[in-house]
Amino acid sequence: MFPWSMLPNNKDMQKLFGNMKSGDVEKYIQDLFGKMFNENMEGVMNPNEWMKAVQPLQQNSRGDTQHKGASVFETHDYVYIRLNLEHENSLKDMKIFHTSNKAIIENLPQIGEKLSITLPSLVKKKGASAVHKDGVLEIRIPKAVDMQFSEVDVKNDR
Repeated sequence: MFPWSMLPNNKDMQKLFGNMKSGDVEKYIQDLFGKMFNENMEGVMNPNEWMKAVQPLQQNSRGDTQHKGASVFETHDYVYIRLNLEHENSLKDMKIFHTSNKAIIENLPQIGEKLSITLPSLVKKKGASAVHKDGVLEIRIPKAVDMQFSEVDVKNDR
């Protein structure tokens, strides 16, 4: 039994919790959380349900189009994008662009569509290359080293 008498509050709390069994305490806490959180937050109590609800939001918030067989990974010096291409003739119409944190591939998966891939780290403007071999398009972009720090002064208004 929990030592309720050691709680720093009044005797009413000791009476309330002193006679409760472990199942009653759990029910009391669940009711308390139910009053504190609204219906939209019911997945908070179960982490697996919360992760299922968050994952689609993360994918949609980036605005990335998903492509079958696409993988992105980085090494110490490069960011690699590998795409499985079903038809080799799609290489003729394809155009590849990139910013410092995103790769854009036009006319993939179909003509008129854009595939946008968020890169795991910042990359350089120049030096990217692409190779197609055995049905796989590999794009290699050199990573940029961003060591620019800006100090922010904190003022005390007293």
